[in-house]
Amino acid sequence: MKKARGRSTGDIRREYDFSKLTGKVVGKYYRQVMQGTNLVRLDPDVAEAFPDGKSVNDALRMLVRLAQKRPRRPARARARQA
Repeated sequence: MKKARGRSTGDIRREYDFSKLTGKVVGKYYRQVMQGTNLVRLDPDVAEAFPDGKSVNDALRMLVRLAQKRPRRPARARARQA
C-alpha cells in the first residue's frame, strides 16, 4: 500500500484555508446533543464488573426496583441502631 504524500501529521490537508471560513462557532450543537444524554463515568474497579452499558443499566434498574420495594424505617429507628 502506498503512503499518502503531501499531508501534514494530522488528518487535515495543508491546502485548506480555515481563515476564509465564516460563521464558525465552537460547540454550536453541544446543547442539542447533550439534551438526550446523561453520561456517567464509572471508576475502573466498577467498570470491570460490567461487560457493557446494557448490563450496567440492568443492574441499576434492579437496584432502583429493590430500593422502591423496601419499606423505609423512620429516622428515629435508624438513629438508635447507630
